[in-house]
Amino acid sequence: MAEKSYNADDLKILEGLEAVRVRPGMYIGSTGVKGLHHILWEIVDNSIDEAANGYADEITVKLWKDGSASVRDNGRGMPTDVNSKVKMSGVEIIFTKLHAGGKFDNNNYAFSGGLHGVGASVTNALSEWLSVEVYRGTVFKMDFKSSYDKERKKWQCGIPVAPLQNTKQKTAEKGTFVRFMPDKEVFETVDWNYETVAKRLRELAYLNKGVRINFIDERERFTYEEEVDDNGNAVTLKIKQPAPEPATFKYDGGITDFVKHMSEDKTALYAQPLYYSAIKDVQIKGAPAGKIKVEFAFCHTKDDNESLYSFVNNISTVEGGYHETGFHNGLLKVINDYSRANGFLKAKDSAFIADDVKEGLTAVLTVKMNNVQFEGQTKTKLGNPEVKLPVEQAVAEGLQKLIAERGSKVIFDKIAQKAKFAADDRIKHRAERDVAKAASENDGLNLVGKLAACSGRNPEMNELFIVEGDSAGGTAKQARVRQYQSILPLRGKPLNVQKKTALQALQNEEIKTLISAIGAGFNRSFDVEKTKYKKVIILSDADQDGMHIRCILLTFFFKYMRDLVNAGCVYIGMPPLYKVYKNDAVEYAYDDAELDEKIKKIGKGYQLQRYKGLGEMSAEQLWETTMNPATRNLIQVTIENAADAADVIDMLMGDKVDGRKEFLNKNANFNKVDGFIDKVRFERESAGERD
Repeated sequence: MAEKSYNADDLKILEGLEAVRVRPGMYIGSTGVKGLHHILWEIVDNSIDEAANGYADEITVKLWKDGSASVRDNGRGMPTDVNSKVKMSGVEIIFTKLHAGGKFDNNNYAFSGGLHGVGASVTNALSEWLSVEVYRGTVFKMDFKSSYDKERKKWQCGIPVAPLQNTKQKTAEKGTFVRFMPDKEVFETVDWNYETVAKRLRELAYLNKGVRINFIDERERFTYEEEVDDNGNAVTLKIKQPAPEPATFKYDGGITDFVKHMSEDKTALYAQPLYYSAIKDVQIKGAPAGKIKVEFAFCHTKDDNESLYSFVNNISTVEGGYHETGFHNGLLKVINDYSRANGFLKAKDSAFIADDVKEGLTAVLTVKMNNVQFEGQTKTKLGNPEVKLPVEQAVAEGLQKLIAERGSKVIFDKIAQKAKFAADDRIKHRAERDVAKAASENDGLNLVGKLAACSGRNPEMNELFIVEGDSAGGTAKQARVRQYQSILPLRGKPLNVQKKTALQALQNEEIKTLISAIGAGFNRSFDVEKTKYKKVIILSDADQDGMHIRCILLTFFFKYMRDLVNAGCVYIGMPPLYKVYKNDAVEYAYDDAELDEKIKKIGKGYQLQRYKGLGEMSAEQLWETTMNPATRNLIQVTIENAADAADVIDMLMGDKVDGRKEFLNKNANFNKVDGFIDKVRFERESAGERD
């Protein structure tokens, strides 16, 4: 066969923002729910940067009836003058040029979340239309639009409808208003999630003390209920629901209020969280000398686990990084010194280790800096090693000053005593590590007659289905592809580990079986690199018991294998709720909202089957709807907001019942993924995209 020519004319040149349109995943991660909200965060972050640098104190986010979203701040307003080099207004540069903005030096923003200069332009490129108003003495307006040029066969992305217009309308207001419509041609869904937006705005209000953030949602809401008419036919009713009341988030205590909120369902050892803030010098490799702002607040509770929530420039670093290492080092050094000086550690005693002072710690650490380097599976791990030392110094300096304050000795005595108990318990319960190791390694003992293992040995390809019940497990075993799909049936509900110690959890047979199947250890010894499966899929019935099992398993993964979640390895399998059919035509509906669409597609004379459990499906149906990578719907579980996730897990799965009933009455809908699980982020798996 003749070799195909390859020369310069074969190279495709993407102009303007077309590259964003062609490869959106490179800029926003995905075109699913997460990517949709990402383009909103890009605009919100611009307003937050104005507030974080002292130029704004109020931000309003609004979801409109037509599906568009807007962000309004009372900051300085985007630049409206013309740039002398490119002969464009500042507004046009911000919304049409990648890697352009005011955040590449320290002159405009001391610290900023958007450090890549692509935010606003990417939002523009992935929107049907975008409109901007700037208030700087007079009102300036500019509109952008995206369309497909059929003749040139190219996308015209975020093209200005006209140059920036000075309306000459005088105004005493200041700031910027941006409204945009996500493009249905780009995103798998353009349905904003109320809870996702509200949680992020609440978090930003905690992290930016005194800033008022308003949230308004004017969209129409509907629920679907099934009834039977007088002729015995199934009828689906579409019922309009009232819009939620506007919400306002403002916390004058900042991250101190955040810590109070995160520990309110726990028993605190002292009344008020400890707080400190400092600005330190930092020298990032390859960058000019700069400053880093370190702020932290924490308290200790009677819990066993640490809850540390860290942020860099308002971005949640759920995978940690060097700032967390510096925080722990500073805390450990001061508590060890204090304990030696005050008799909690005798001369013969070994010093505390980091795990001792972490026990029962609820803390918020926030760092603001320039030249941030993120890494990790989800780009939420701080990779600047130069940050560790200044954070450690700030923490040690802050704690020493707090110790010197009158009345603080009582607090630090309790912290030292808590660390001493943890150290004694660590020595006493070394058996936990041995049991975990045995559970992880002794496959022959724990998995005989339980796990139907796949024959493949490549973790990147292999999938573990955790299936509710022996009946559904038997069907799944018949449906699976033996080469890469393993089936682990659960015999009854697993243990709710939120109410148990690690040692108690390890006495439970279902938990030990799960640890053995995954094969990567447990708790502090867990190593995600050793996992046998890069997809661990929870497959349960779409009813109350099934939802409870999901909650229990997610609680286990969150508490003892959190890195598995952070690495994007945990999924929810989504079996259909309904089968709509007539003659040879068959459609499956995965939620009530989709049911109406499928009924219309099948037409009159349809028949409806409601699946109450996985065991009602044949092996062929289970494969087609739930297990076949080309046709199934998987929902990937990631921790978008670890603080909210921990808060809800404590409330729903812990010992305290206050607020649990109210939460369930408001959120629980066992016919869809909602409520508890909505506190983590879900991403629908595109058919075949990851397989």
